[in-house]
Amino acid sequence: MPVKGTIEVDESLCKGCELCVGACPQDVLELSLERLNAKGYHPAELKALGCTGCGICAVVCPEAAITVYREALVARKPA
Repeated sequence: MPVKGTIEVDESLCKGCELCVGACPQDVLELSLERLNAKGYHPAELKALGCTGCGICAVVCPEAAITVYREALVARKPA
């Protein structure tokens, strides 16, 4: 079972630089072309399911605008 994750983008900090979009190995990030933040930038958002919570987007974000959440793995009991 693949690891599941999600991100939360603080739109007030995001400058739409697209570094996170290019760095995402799952290709599930994009800039929102329908929204602008208070600074006039298109913020990043998840465009599809498939985020694994790897955290690469948060590491490359120069504004520290991304928080990553990862589903906790539950250990299976031996049969």
